[in-house]
Amino acid sequence: MRGQRRPAGAVSALVLVLTVALTAACQQATGRTGPVGDSSVTGPAPLPSGYGLIFLGPGDCGSRGRDFREVPCGSEKAAARVIGRFGGRPSDGPACPAATDFVLHISESRPAADEDGDGSVGQGYACMRNLEPPHPGDPGGGGGPHTVVGDCVYNASKGQVKETACDGSGTRAPQFRVASAVSSRTQCPPSTALYVQLRGETPVGCARRV
Repeated sequence: MRGQRRPAGAVSALVLVLTVALTAACQQATGRTGPVGDSSVTGPAPLPSGYGLIFLGPGDCGSRGRDFREVPCGSEKAAARVIGRFGGRPSDGPACPAATDFVLHISESRPAADEDGDGSVGQGYACMRNLEPPHPGDPGGGGGPHTVVGDCVYNASKGQVKETACDGSGTRAPQFRVASAVSSRTQCPPSTALYVQLRGETPVGCARRV
């Protein structure tokens, strides 16, 4: 009697390593040096959306905690929604929308199966917006991947500032507030105490003391 054979090509478990990057508090700026403009590198197109089709596609929602999982947006476990999804690394791809509260970096460990059955899961990053307040990505919120007009910063080290909440609720008190964004330092008003690097067509933030 012949023994029963196992199906060929048994699918191995897919391991997704998710690293939440709360990068807005790490935006760098220089006190009196030339501003650096936004990168013009064009990244991969956004991945397809839809719960169950692509892991954390545009419009999908994720759960709370370090073990970040995709869940239906109507679930009580849903904590944040994807407002932008791109392949590759954030340094090489498109910038997340200004309303982004945090960036979720996504990578895989030798996948043998994936959501849509094509045998691969591309690396990428998801731009996340909390479903409920607080929203650190909003102006003055003290977080998010970008420093924008209305945000507050403090001196973290020589030649570097970091973002903090304007209302003083952060771990560090605000020292400067970005009052306007311009194309060059010469366009900042005389009251400017610090030039802060921003992204976009107006890459110089004119910050005043608070």
